[in-house]
Amino acid sequence: MTPTGIGLRAALLVGTLALAAATARAADDGEAKDFLLDNGMEVVVIPDHRAPIVTHMVWYKIGSADEPPGKSGIAHFFEHLMFKATTNHAAGEFDRAVSEIGGSNNAFTSYDYTAFHETVPPSALEQMMGFEADRMRNLILTDDVIKTERDVILEERRSRIDSNPQAVLDEEVDATLWQNQPYRIPVIGWMQEMEQLNRPDAKAFYDAYYRPNNAVLVVAGDVEPGAVKAMAERTYGKVARGPDLRPRIRPVEPEQNTKRTVTLTDARVSVPSFSTQWVVPSYHTAKAGEAEALDLLAEIIGGDNRSRLYQQLVVKQGIASEAGAYFQGTMLDATNFTVYGAPRGDARLADVEAAVDAEIARIVKDGVSDDELDRAKTRYVRSMIFARDKQDDMANMYGSTLATGGNVKDVQEWPDRIRKVTADEVKAVAARYLVLDRSTTGYLLPQQQAGN
Repeated sequence: MTPTGIGLRAALLVGTLALAAATARAADDGEAKDFLLDNGMEVVVIPDHRAPIVTHMVWYKIGSADEPPGKSGIAHFFEHLMFKATTNHAAGEFDRAVSEIGGSNNAFTSYDYTAFHETVPPSALEQMMGFEADRMRNLILTDDVIKTERDVILEERRSRIDSNPQAVLDEEVDATLWQNQPYRIPVIGWMQEMEQLNRPDAKAFYDAYYRPNNAVLVVAGDVEPGAVKAMAERTYGKVARGPDLRPRIRPVEPEQNTKRTVTLTDARVSVPSFSTQWVVPSYHTAKAGEAEALDLLAEIIGGDNRSRLYQQLVVKQGIASEAGAYFQGTMLDATNFTVYGAPRGDARLADVEAAVDAEIARIVKDGVSDDELDRAKTRYVRSMIFARDKQDDMANMYGSTLATGGNVKDVQEWPDRIRKVTADEVKAVAARYLVLDRSTTGYLLPQQQAGN
């Protein structure tokens, strides 16, 4: 064999091995691996080798619904404080490190969790872990830091909530929908309680909840599970386990047996709108199959432009500029199912509301067709497939599920559970939960309609 032939054969062999390795890596893409560190921190790795980037998220199982009475807003306040100086890094050093490599970072607080995330090249992953592990326990919380950041969140409330009629109404509807559950308190907090947040409050909150055994690490992207585990052990693994946390037992919502309405009129509103909400089970609290049926019910009623509400009210009758429905299933406790609408042209808000109610009544009475249900299932299962194209979507899906009482298996088996839902089950949850006499409706009206 000539030297050239030997080189060609070697090149073909190398190419075959590379293709086999790439195929094996592709087969692992999207297949989550999970494990526990010795200090109790849960780690989920979702390989995705299509692009040289990685999303790194830390989810703390602490949200606004876990706040002590009278301390509303402290969970969101502490999200802000986590970007301050530590004993090892100056204020802003973390942000600069992310920016210098062309990455991005941010954080968010919800009712049930607080999450911090970065998107960076894989080579920077261990550095991100080091920063996050450091601020998990080494924040420097001075009175000056507290005062400055408290002023920031107070201004955030003024700009995002107090100056926005829709946001003000949403708060009032939540406070009416939930009679006992802490979801009735806004995530950002009530102004009069936010003003009183202080350093001892922040320190107590930090020491109680910002511990590895109260956190979930999710890494999605161009990584290998074994390498991520080794990095996590070198960084997060050095953080001492905190005291065992008490179970997240919250006040239970009583049986609701009245129809309630909340009305806000405001000169800044040009188009009236309404939303009606019901308290329903979440994926964590529902009986087997109920949450999946509620998800599909929301999709059929008002999930997109193929839904009943859109087709009937927007396309056929032409009385609505918008109409839809949604179900917030990923919650630790009970959650809400919502329908909404706004009129178009000369149509009245009352006509839109009546038409929405009529569509719900039709489902309660006649149910949904098998074809309608199959199409909704197809859209929902496809959404899971499309989510695999965005590593941050996958990271959010796993993180939010694990932070609200679920596990990796719940995420992986979700498409199969959706496929098993029957038309009778969809009809049953509609009849059981979408009862107008047990609903809360919010109306947002222009000033001139105050008397209507």
